Amino acid sequence: MKLCTAVDASSTVRIGVLHEGASLDVTDQVPPGLGSPMRRLLASGQDLTTLRLDGPPLDTSRLLAPVPDPSKIVAAPVNYVDHQVEMSQASHIDSLGVFLKAPSSLTGDRGLIELPYHDRRFDQEGELAVIIGRRASHVPAERARDHIAGYTCLLDMTMRGGEDRSVRKSFDTFTPCGPHLVTPDEVGDLDELELHTWVSGQLRQRADIADLIWGVPALIEYVSSVMVLEPGDIVSTGTPAGVGEVHDGDEVTVEITSVGRLTATVTDSGAVACPTLGKDSGPKPPARLTPVSERDRS
Repeated sequence: MKLCTAVDASSTVRIGVLHEGASLDVTDQVPPGLGSPMRRLLASGQDLTTLRLDGPPLDTSRLLAPVPDPSKIVAAPVNYVDHQVEMSQASHIDSLGVFLKAPSSLTGDRGLIELPYHDRRFDQEGELAVIIGRRASHVPAERARDHIAGYTCLLDMTMRGGEDRSVRKSFDTFTPCGPHLVTPDEVGDLDELELHTWVSGQLRQRADIADLIWGVPALIEYVSSVMVLEPGDIVSTGTPAGVGEVHDGDEVTVEITSVGRLTATVTDSGAVACPTLGKDSGPKPPARLTPVSERDRS
């Protein structure tokens, strides 16, 4: 099942289920309470695959992230060996752990990525993200899948430099996410999935999800030992090699097998000079992007 969150003509947030090529509004099946309809639905514990497909059509021209208001976004730094190599990093996730991104950085499919500064480098990072469906605390890896509501595509946009990761990756609009929450029964075996990221038509990233250093179960085991994961929380699994600079007007797309295709457009409208001084420090990405075809031959 594929679910989305959209804003209707009256600016009301609603959720839909994709069925036979159209999104059907199932918001009326969500229990009342605080938070977005999707977050309330996940917190209710209802099996998403049991939603009735009898609602009216939902206008999806204004999509939000599938869960627009998670309590947290947890992200994995350096979780592919090839990305560790391209960044000349001495360590990877085994030593680095995880970091947090601000939930306010979320935006939906076909949205804008707004670059805040005109004098800093900004890169794209395509990733598979996990959406938590059941409260998770100290969950062993073998039970991690019991706590997963589904999967989605995510772009972890980043400013390069020496500032803390949580700052460089938390600007408003720096976490495009979606378009759908796809339930595990539709996604199937994660080790069979491939990730591709394009920038203005150029293929920059191609990876097998099987190559994650910490796979999804291990990642959930670790994160849930540090902090409680609540329904609707997002755990992003990290990016492979192929990160590169983006500029005003670029269209960034990430596609993951069985999960979907997410697109956002870059703009530097309103960009100002950066007030912090981390430009010349921090991890160093390659100055020039190695074409995917060359990386695949190495």
